Amino acid sequence: MGIKDWPQGEGPREKLLLNGAGHLSDAELLAVILRNGLAGQNAVDLAREMINQFGGLRSLLSASKSQVCKLAGVGPVKYAQLQAAAEISKRIAHENLQRGQILTNPDLTRDYLMRQLADRSYEVFALLLLDTQHRVIQFVELFRGTIDSASVYPREVISLVLEKKAAAVIVCHNHPSGIAEPSQADRRITERIKNALATIDVSLLDHMVVGDQEIVSFAERGWIV
Repeated sequence: MGIKDWPQGEGPREKLLLNGAGHLSDAELLAVILRNGLAGQNAVDLAREMINQFGGLRSLLSASKSQVCKLAGVGPVKYAQLQAAAEISKRIAHENLQRGQILTNPDLTRDYLMRQLADRSYEVFALLLLDTQHRVIQFVELFRGTIDSASVYPREVISLVLEKKAAAVIVCHNHPSGIAEPSQADRRITERIKNALATIDVSLLDHMVVGDQEIVSFAERGWIV
């Protein structure tokens, strides 16, 4: 049975308009984005199958075009719809972070970094550049690849900080393995960057390591003094 044939008020769009998006299941929310299903399969059933195939919404939205389009009846149009929804979510998080003060709202920072980095299949080393009031100037991906003490150059960090006139910095990177526990290499990198920034009177406020479900903060562990 197609959604249009469901009893009045039971379709996902109707439920959203009547009760709000928070009352919809993951599959129903995804069905609203997809708009229609396939022959013999309504949008909710298709959405449920897609979520099951990838193990959840986050994995689905971070999957590549080739991975998503392997599903029967799912082509570039539906992939584009999913990517648009994911990008809107990231941009909203960025706008919220720009309006907030990082030091007074660490949960906002964690949410932002989780959205930006948690689903990457490769390591990303990035900086949150802050002004004197600890508001975000810019989020910058400095480089991608294996993060070790030999691949991170403090002079590049300093160059960017000076260019953007930042007063403080939060360093962040992800662990594609999903395990957020920092390595000894992570600690060495942090110490080198902190010492380099000190030479230009800029504070390193934190180094956050992003895993699959959590973020480890160096500052919270007392590793940045």
